[in-house]
Amino acid sequence: MQIGFDTIYLNTGDRLQFLDITKRVKDCLLKHPIRNGMLILNALHTTVALFVNEFQTALIEDMKAILDQVVRERDGYRHDDPRFSDCDRGNADSHLRAMFLGQNVIVPIQGGELVLGKWQSIILAELDGPRERSIQVQIVGE
Repeated sequence: MQIGFDTIYLNTGDRLQFLDITKRVKDCLLKHPIRNGMLILNALHTTVALFVNEFQTALIEDMKAILDQVVRERDGYRHDDPRFSDCDRGNADSHLRAMFLGQNVIVPIQGGELVLGKWQSIILAELDGPRERSIQVQIVGE
C-alpha cells in the first residue's frame, strides 16, 4: 500500500460561492503512482464544505437558496453575539451551513482514475469568503 499527500490552495471571491474543483483533484491524483484505492479530501477550515453533486448553474443557485432557507444569515446566533462569543466575523451561519454540507469527501480510484458518475463533480462551497483556502488531499492504495 502507498500513501500520497497533496494540498490544493485556492482563493475564493464571494461570501457564498460554489467551485468545481474536480480538475484540481484529478491533477493531484496524476502526481502519484496509485492506480487503485481511494482519494480523501479534507477541508482545513470550519466555514468551507466539500461534497459531490452536479455542477450546473441553475442547481448551484438552488443550493444557495436552500442554504439560505435552512440557515439564515445573521439570525440571532450566539456565535455572532459578543456576550457569548469572541468571534467578530459574524459568521455563525457559515459554520452551521458547513455542518450540514460536510467537510470531507472520499472518492474511489480505479485504473488511475477517479470513480465519478457522468454528472458528478467535486464541489467546494465557500461559506465565509472571500478567503484563501486549503484542501488536504490524501491518496491511499496501490
